Amino acid sequence: MKILVINAGSSSLKYKLFIDLKPTLEGIIESIIDYHSGILKVEKRLQEVGVESLSDLDIVGHRVVHGGEIFKKSVVIDDEVIETIESLIPLAPLHNLANLEGIVTIAKHAPTLKQVAVFDTAFHQTLPCEAYMYALPYEFYEKGVRRYGFHGTSHHFVAKEASKQLNRELKDTNLITLHLGNGASVCAIKEGKSIDTSMGFTPLEGLIMGTRSGDMDVAILFYLSKELGYSVEQIDKIVNKESGLLGICGQNDMRIVHQMVRDGNKRAKLALDMFVYRIKKYIGAYFAILGRVDAIVFTGGIGENDEVSRELIMEGLPFDSPVLVIWTDEELEIARESSRFLNSIVR
Repeated sequence: MKILVINAGSSSLKYKLFIDLKPTLEGIIESIIDYHSGILKVEKRLQEVGVESLSDLDIVGHRVVHGGEIFKKSVVIDDEVIETIESLIPLAPLHNLANLEGIVTIAKHAPTLKQVAVFDTAFHQTLPCEAYMYALPYEFYEKGVRRYGFHGTSHHFVAKEASKQLNRELKDTNLITLHLGNGASVCAIKEGKSIDTSMGFTPLEGLIMGTRSGDMDVAILFYLSKELGYSVEQIDKIVNKESGLLGICGQNDMRIVHQMVRDGNKRAKLALDMFVYRIKKYIGAYFAILGRVDAIVFTGGIGENDEVSRELIMEGLPFDSPVLVIWTDEELEIARESSRFLNSIVR
């Protein structure tokens, strides 16, 4: 069983080949001219391990960021799925367009090869309406404005791994999972299902991130526009690419931020304190809605590798729950999902 997992970006292709769900080959094709040339380079790499062409694969799994309310789980890709993913581009213009390009390119190279879409939003489709609704006029919900949540593939993967480490069935496990990297989110998982998450309509909401502001008073945006003269495009760039840790201290790499703190930089200390404080607030809120928490799980680049941040986050919390550090593997999760569909196709 050969499964190729593709995560398509705007100028690179990240891929990993699984044979019998074991990672066999992986790499990044950078600065691609287009997806056609990128896929040809991936195909050449596959030949190094005996896969002569894409047609020799059993299935290809794609990470697709946004599934809206339509895709509540992973799906085998057909023309209708492609059209629907395309219709969701306005909800994630940078991500879904790139993901779709990868899907279409594979279909052109190997028309009979089965492909699966694994959605970052799917795991959060179990949120109750009181968690995913915004207190806006209801008509906006009918137009698609709601909390979707992201990092779902990662949260789902580490939740399953955590339940194994705790010797519990996933359906009997309550967790708070923290995916902390340049993008960061927290998820409340009750009986194995996501019931709340910090990212919202877009990945901007929630925690303080590398370059994203996270939660703030939306009236600030009106002020930036009306009083300070910033355009919508400028504000979008500010809150998504120039805020967060970067906006506070000039650096979005947490390793550099820590060094700046050790060197006595006050703004770096402020950035770190704000980052930790926001996470603590979410942990406390999610304890309140879960009632019982079997473990707090750290994952992502900061969550997995940054012991200092983990200790600061847990310091002083009045909860007695195990703390787990689990390396996320979104590619393996996509491969597992894809193999499930492969088995159903074979039968």
